[in-house]
Order: sequence, then structure tokens, then C-alpha cells
Amino acid sequence: MKKTLTWAVTAGIAATCTLGSALPAMAADDTTSAAVTSAAAPGSAFDTSRLSPELKALADQVLAKLPADWQQRRDAATAKYGIHDTQWADVRNSVLNPGDYQCQNTALRDYQGTLLQGANFELLFFLYFLGVFDMPTYDALFFGSESKSNTFGVNSEYTNELTSEGKDLKKFWDINSDDIQIVPMHGGEVFSSPERLAPVVSLMYGIPKENNEAALALAKLFIYVINLEPVLQGGDNPFFTLNAFAYTEKGDPNPAGISDRIVMGDGILEALKAVGLGDTAPRAVLAHEFGHHVQYEDNLIDNTTLTGPEATRRVELMADAFGTYFLTHSRGEALNAKRVLGSEKSLYEVGDCSFTSPGHHGTPNQRFTAASWAASVADDAANQGHILPSLKFDELFEAKLPDIVKPDATN
Repeated sequence: MKKTLTWAVTAGIAATCTLGSALPAMAADDTTSAAVTSAAAPGSAFDTSRLSPELKALADQVLAKLPADWQQRRDAATAKYGIHDTQWADVRNSVLNPGDYQCQNTALRDYQGTLLQGANFELLFFLYFLGVFDMPTYDALFFGSESKSNTFGVNSEYTNELTSEGKDLKKFWDINSDDIQIVPMHGGEVFSSPERLAPVVSLMYGIPKENNEAALALAKLFIYVINLEPVLQGGDNPFFTLNAFAYTEKGDPNPAGISDRIVMGDGILEALKAVGLGDTAPRAVLAHEFGHHVQYEDNLIDNTTLTGPEATRRVELMADAFGTYFLTHSRGEALNAKRVLGSEKSLYEVGDCSFTSPGHHGTPNQRFTAASWAASVADDAANQGHILPSLKFDELFEAKLPDIVKPDATN
């Protein structure tokens, strides 16, 4: 990834998470599931002979229009921009001992598994193989921008609170934040017309700008295929935008010219509401992502002797703490700590048990503990009007971290 990119799930990102668990359950048999899973691996070929005749004809048509090296181009872009480096995805593998920690499934993960129920398994996996579920992420990352006309939420219901919070966050933290844009991500809009989708297609598959007709032709096919499956809602299914992420190119030797930003997807806002966390949870997610920008500006990402999963976990737990401190501080959102921590289970909900994965973000208990500690720092301060400098807050966090991550299993 861009080493400074952290995010939640988006469609293709969610594909790593949800397709890994939900889709095989929809497969006709184990042979089909194994074949499609293998075909979805980076750099592999997709065996269209296993598809239904109608879908095979469409798949062959799409593949014929793609550049010969489209997979390599897509994989390179995915790696360069961190498309699948997400805190919401189910990450695998382990180095720490899972038996030392309490970890369990969550309502949010259960919710993710319902989003594609009843859909055509073969069609979904073909779209996943192509990277189509990633398209709203590319659109928001490359073509989104902060604007007074932006709306947040399917029905614009989060626009005022997130816009207001964004301004408050920039005033609260002692970093250079004027250039941070807060951008919405809407799934259906990306697939609303070939003209809207074509620039994303060109970007993902390395189609030269001068060959716009090829990008338009592919965009038309993608839109057609997506609309074959009603469950996908023309791209409005929350699965496409189940994502929130922070991005910067600070320190990148090969920047793409993308501004610092936080992207808030409709899907993650819908998910939080669906699992009963629609109160302060959206603000908690935005505050967490802004916490990453504090880390970027203060050069806190690599300022550690930790490596691998433990290093990633430190970064995410620190962002949880930065976010909660802002939410509960009298000069931040000034929210009641109990209310925040109750709703901030949004952070608890995305804790994972993938102890050895480089993407390990902390168990649910660890993330909730980090948030609780940060709330106590704000609430117990002798001078309630004083905002700790971000580096001082980090110093306190680093001292607390061993306690936050200590084994908590009860045998």
C-alpha cells in the first residue's frame, strides 16, 4: 500500500472480507467454490467455461476488450494505492497466540454477510475477479474532492454532522490540516453512466487516455453486468462502499498527486446504523481516520521498534485513542464518555483476531480498551480546557500500550 494509507472495507476490499466467507456458502458445490477462489487469485486466469452460457458470453466479451496485461496493471495499482490494506477486511494468518486473547465474531461482521445473500454466485465472483467492486474506491480516491455540495449518507442524513466535525477536528489538533479533504463515496453514482465510469476503468486497467472509446465500451459492459443482479442495486448496495479511510502521500517518493483526504462511504454509515451504532459511531469513525492524519503529520507511523502485526496494531489503537480523546474532550465534540463508548463499539466491532497478519488492528477488546483509556484522559484532566499536544498524547499512549494489549483470555 501507500505506506500511509489506512482504511476500511470497500467493495473489492469487502470482497476480501465478505466474499471470503459469504460467497462460498452460496456456491453450488465445493468444486465450483474452489475453482472460482483459485481463479480470483492475483495474476491467475478466470475459467469462463464454468459460467452459465449467458454469463460466459458476457465474460468473454469483457475479457476480450481488456488489455492483455490488465491483471498485472490492476494488481500494480492495487498494491501502489493500498486498495486492499483495510482494517475492515478479515485478515488471515497469525503470529501471536490466539489462545491468549478473547476474540469473537461481531454484529458488523454478521451484517456484512447478509449484503449479498441471494445473489448469483458466479456473477459476483466474476466481478470480484475483475476488480469491479473496487471501482467506487478508485473514484473517491482519485476523482473525489471536498465541496460544499457534497453529501454524506444514502439520504444525505450525515452531511451536517460530518461536515461540522471535520471543521472541528482541524481546529482541535495541532497539525497542518488545512489540506485534508473530507470526501464522500457513493456507489451508484460511479455506475450511473459510462462517461462517469470510464476514467476509473482507464485508471484501473492502464488504458491510455487517448483510447477513451475502449474504456467507454468496457464501462458500458460493467454497468450492464452489474444490473443483471438486482441484489447489487446498480452499485448502491452498501457492499460497494463499506469503507472509510485516510490517505496521504506524505513521504512518498513517487506521489500520484492525490491530496490528503478522508473518504467516508455510504456503506459504512449504513452498516453502523444497521447494527444499532448510528448515534455517535459515524463521528467516531471520522475522528479515528483523522487520528491517522495526526500520525502522518507527526511522523508517528514508523516511530516504533515494533514490527509486523504488532506495529500495525499500535497504529490503529493509537488512532482509536486520538479519535476518542477528541470526541470526549470539552473543546472537541464534548460528548458524554459513556455515550461515546457505547456507540464507539463501531471501533470494537472492527477488531480482528488475525494475530499474525500485517493488517492486524487489535482485538475488539483491545480497541475498546484503547478508546476507554483515551476517554479517561479527557475526563480526568485537571484542566478541562487544555488540549494535550498531539505528541504529548502519543507519549501517554505509548506508555499505556503494553497494558492495552496484554493477554486477556480467561481459561
